Amino acid sequence: MATFFNQATLTYSGGSASSNIVSGELVEAISAIKTATTETYRDGESITYVISLINDSDAPSSVLTVTDDLGAYTVGTQTVFPLVYRDGSAELFVDGVPTAVTVVDTQPLTVTGITVPANGDAVLVYTASATEFAPPTADGTVVNTATVTGAGITTPITVTETVTAEGGALLGITKEISPSTVTPNAPLTYTITVTNSGNEEAVATDDLTVSDVFDPILDITSVTLNGVTLTEGTDYTYNETTGEFATVPGRITVPAATFDVDPVTGAYVITPGEAVLVVTGTVQ
Repeated sequence: MATFFNQATLTYSGGSASSNIVSGELVEAISAIKTATTETYRDGESITYVISLINDSDAPSSVLTVTDDLGAYTVGTQTVFPLVYRDGSAELFVDGVPTAVTVVDTQPLTVTGITVPANGDAVLVYTASATEFAPPTADGTVVNTATVTGAGITTPITVTETVTAEGGALLGITKEISPSTVTPNAPLTYTITVTNSGNEEAVATDDLTVSDVFDPILDITSVTLNGVTLTEGTDYTYNETTGEFATVPGRITVPAATFDVDPVTGAYVITPGEAVLVVTGTVQ
């Protein structure tokens, strides 16, 4: 807040005199606090923000506007938003009572007409989702700043919150068959791909296991992982009677995804890490 100084002057027929200099501090009646209900994010997941406006004066403060930049930053000549406001999610509580809220813009998010009672508070709650512009890397962060302006606020109030990209593996699995039409005693190949879209490797201690029940039962002739031949009993188990197949826990690891930024759009492009398991045999 600003410190101000003041001095009085006395003039009279015989001259003039100056008083001592006094100082004071101009403080804002309104203060603000901003928090996120979660510390991490993933693409598409929701983050709820809470902005509390506190009025320490004996007079109400009205017609306030809160603007959240949603973490906006510049890529080339364009502005991108790592967060997107979820329509209809904004709620306003004045001294704990639900009150109508007016959202006039969503990029950046702008809420107007907020009144904070004398010696009271107003709490604005809203939800945003991480977009393709939110860095998914292990050191990624989204920093978004809200600004409070309006009657009685001499200097815009800013409050900032930071959330970080969620760490860990993010796994998926797909399966292919070749050929899709097969006769008894004919060769058949299953290709199972485990993908990792996360920013950390899936390691042996994560105990990844791929299991399957081959029906019709397969007389296995080869099992490979990323082109390396696996050994039954050591790397996988197989029941030739029931067709139950499973890799040994921890035998499969999957590298972390790689992340690039599209030079045109500024969006993050994710290339998942992969582990490819191929089971070949003949149909019984």
